[in-house]
Amino acid sequence: MGDVLSQNEIDSLLAALNSGELDVEEIKENGEKQVKDYDFARPSKFSKEHLRTLEIIFEHYGRLLSTNLPVYLRKNVQVEVMNSEAVTYSEFTNALSNPVLLGIVNFAPLNGNIIIEMASNLGYAIVDRMLGGQGDVLDKIRDFSEIELLIIERIIVVCVNLIREPWANVASVHPRLERIETNSQYAQIISPSEMIAIVTMNIRIGTVEGLMNICLPYLTLEDIIDKLNTKYWYSNMQNQDETNYADAIESLIQRAKIPVKAVLGNSIISVSDFAGLQPGDIIRLDRKVEEELDVYVGNIRKFTALPGASGDDYAVRITSVIREEQ
Repeated sequence: MGDVLSQNEIDSLLAALNSGELDVEEIKENGEKQVKDYDFARPSKFSKEHLRTLEIIFEHYGRLLSTNLPVYLRKNVQVEVMNSEAVTYSEFTNALSNPVLLGIVNFAPLNGNIIIEMASNLGYAIVDRMLGGQGDVLDKIRDFSEIELLIIERIIVVCVNLIREPWANVASVHPRLERIETNSQYAQIISPSEMIAIVTMNIRIGTVEGLMNICLPYLTLEDIIDKLNTKYWYSNMQNQDETNYADAIESLIQRAKIPVKAVLGNSIISVSDFAGLQPGDIIRLDRKVEEELDVYVGNIRKFTALPGASGDDYAVRITSVIREEQ
C-alpha cells in the first residue's frame, strides 16, 4: 500500500504547483515505466556473461593451438580471440563465402553438433606447408580437391582433440570430427532461426593470416548454460589446482640420478708441460694429503670428505655437510 500524505504535505505540494516550483509534465515523465524492446524473432539466449566465459575458454584453446600446431606445420602459429557474439544460424551461414571449410563436430555427450569454420586461405597455406612448401596461398580461389581435404582434415582433427582441455572446467566433452563440408548448404545442423554463439579467432601461420569461427548452437549448450559463467569457471579451476602433488613430485625427485664428484685438488701448468705429459709424471696439486676434499653434487659444493678405499675401489668418507648459508 502506498504512503498516505498528511494535510500539511498536501498543502505544501499544492503551493509548489501553484508557484511553478514543480512541473506536472515532469512528474508524469518520471512516473512512467521504461519499456525495453524485445525481439521475439531473435530471443536473447546468450547473456554477456555467457559470451565472456566462452571467450575465456577459447583463449585457453588458442594457447593450445599456438603450442601444438607448429609441430605439424613447422611454422610459427599465433592465435588470438577477436570477439564473441550471439546471432541466428541463418545470419552465420549467409555470411560464409564459397568455397568454405566447415568442420562438423559431434560435441558428445552434449546434444547436437558444433561447427569449426576456417578461412580458405588458411586451408591453402596448410596444404602447401604439409606438402613441403613455404605455406603460401593461391592467387586464385578454387575448390579444394579430395587429397587437399584429407590433408586439411588431419589438422582439423588435431584442433578438435584440443577442445577437451579448455572445456574441462565446465563439462567433460569428447568432441569428434564427423565430416568436412565445403558448401554451407550441406551443413544445416539446426534450424536457420535458432540462436548460436560465435567465437571468432584470428590465426596467423607464418605470414598468412585468417579467421577461424567456432559456431556453438544454444540447443547444444542448453544443458550446461548455467555453468557458463566466470564464477563457476574460476571456482572449478581453483578446486582442481588445490590437488596436492607434493608426494608425487618428491617421489620423482628421489629417483632422479645426479652426478657426484670428489675433487682431489687443482693445479696450474703451462700448455707445453701439458702437451709433454707422459705416464709416470707427477702433477703437484694445491691440497695436502691430510686435508679434506670438496665433494660436488652436480655443480654445487655440498660436502667435505677424506679420501680412502672401500674394498678394491677408491672412496671418500663424508666429514661435514655444507649448508646454503655457508
